[in-house]
Amino acid sequence: MMSRLFYACLFFIIFQSTEAQQKYVDSLFAVGKTQTEVYAEKNNEKLIIDLYFPENNDEKRPLIVFMHGGGFAGGSPKNPQEVKFARMAAARGYAVGLISYRLSRKGQSFGCDYDAEGKMETFQKAATDLMDGFKYLKDHSADLKIDPEITVVGGSSAGAEAVLNAVYNPQLMFKNSENYSEINISAVMSLAGALLDVRYITEDLAIPGIFFHGTKDNLVPYATAPHHYCKTSDPGYLILDGSKTIVERLEQLDTSYLFYSFQDARHEISGMPFEYLPEVFEFLQKVVFDKTKIQSSIYK
Repeated sequence: MMSRLFYACLFFIIFQSTEAQQKYVDSLFAVGKTQTEVYAEKNNEKLIIDLYFPENNDEKRPLIVFMHGGGFAGGSPKNPQEVKFARMAAARGYAVGLISYRLSRKGQSFGCDYDAEGKMETFQKAATDLMDGFKYLKDHSADLKIDPEITVVGGSSAGAEAVLNAVYNPQLMFKNSENYSEINISAVMSLAGALLDVRYITEDLAIPGIFFHGTKDNLVPYATAPHHYCKTSDPGYLILDGSKTIVERLEQLDTSYLFYSFQDARHEISGMPFEYLPEVFEFLQKVVFDKTKIQSSIYK
């Protein structure tokens, strides 16, 4: 009798524990084999998306697409940090795509000696690649079991610059932003990123955002400053609005955000913030799925 009672209690505890876990917040699924899709071919280069899916989950999965960093000159969707993140998110029920894009500055500078017009064109190409990747995934969403209405996009450093400009400054990125009007972005995540001009963020474009940035970032401005802190006399002088300025604009527009500032940290904050990912997944759950408004600034 006591043995039966013990096992009954044990079953109840395990059942209660499982019930307490939340999809999209807690790790609930095994992760399947990586699936690679070619979403476009440009300049004789195949652009790919490495996809990670939760196993034993046949319903449509919300989508996270992430762009790697590397100064538009290097980096890869196979970077171990991004792969680890993709597997963590897939284990929580997301479909995750790690996307490649044109590395327009490969073997070349993206600093103060590279003219501002060229930098703009570099942003535009990467932003276009991102949205073309989204179009491919939307067009194949039924086969891939992706929910195209719930999508999160993230990026690190150069990837974050492409992401932020595509999402918040489409008027400056695309000749006709209507080409991508059917793509629904639910939230954005930026690791040490910046965009061209927050004044172009309207109410319609004020998408909830997650931001990580060092206050002394030496490459991408934390607030508003020249890219790479170039002098006005440098060819590459280009003013960018960093995370702090973007968050201030989102607050004006009454939009949700989660903003981590790291006192005196430099560009190393562009690395994947594994320590804080539980809070990131919790924010996405509350804001994207539960439609709760959160405006949170955290200083470290």
